[in-house]
Amino acid sequence: MPGISRREIRDLLIAKHDQYNRPEFILNDPIQVPHAFSTKEDIEIASFLTATIAWGNRASIIKSASGLMDRMDRAPYEFIMGADSSDLDRLEGFVHRTFNSTDLICFIKALQEIYKIHGGLEQVFNEGYRAGGISGSLMNFRKIFVLSGLSGRTMKHVSDVERGSAAKRLNLLLMWMVRSDNRGVHFGLWKEISSADLMIPLDTHVARVARSLGLLKRKTNDWQAVAELTGSLRKIDPEDPCKFDFSLFGLGVFEHF
Repeated sequence: MPGISRREIRDLLIAKHDQYNRPEFILNDPIQVPHAFSTKEDIEIASFLTATIAWGNRASIIKSASGLMDRMDRAPYEFIMGADSSDLDRLEGFVHRTFNSTDLICFIKALQEIYKIHGGLEQVFNEGYRAGGISGSLMNFRKIFVLSGLSGRTMKHVSDVERGSAAKRLNLLLMWMVRSDNRGVHFGLWKEISSADLMIPLDTHVARVARSLGLLKRKTNDWQAVAELTGSLRKIDPEDPCKFDFSLFGLGVFEHF
């Protein structure tokens, strides 16, 4: 944006982070869905499934994710661990935009394998992180998730950073699970992955504001754009660059910046 200095951009992002990173943010955000749970496994599964369908109108996302939790008797971990064919029948008819019950049932079966065979979502992401940072984390998750036998149709709902995907929904999940700043919004349940390494969940609002502020030059919303924007934010806060997701998202969605 012409006429605004780097210092002014920094001050703006910090001020907007402080404005939006508070419990009131939860009231109109999809993160309210996992906030309805208290155990680690329920929170991370609810977060994963909510993040999976986190595109489109936020009210619609909340409605769809809440309805999904109802179908699982508000006990997602118990449902997944014990799900048989009769339980999966209860998921028929679910749809959120292009994600339908066929995709959902495949996801539930894959999650069941992850918890029964691979030690759970956190373990899968941690293994990849140890080997190759956040991109390694996302690649390892996709590899294991796809091994469960996803159909070609359903695989399109699992981001592939090796092909340049921005992986917005998986980065959103990691941000929810990893960040811990005692402000009451994110959960901070996964301790091995560092907040310093997180990558920004790049959606259209965040990207538009970032470009307006000169934080992002790349025109395409892909993995290279994620790396570029996250790098710009690390210059402001090397330890927690994704804290400014609140700033960019808030400016875009609430203030139509």
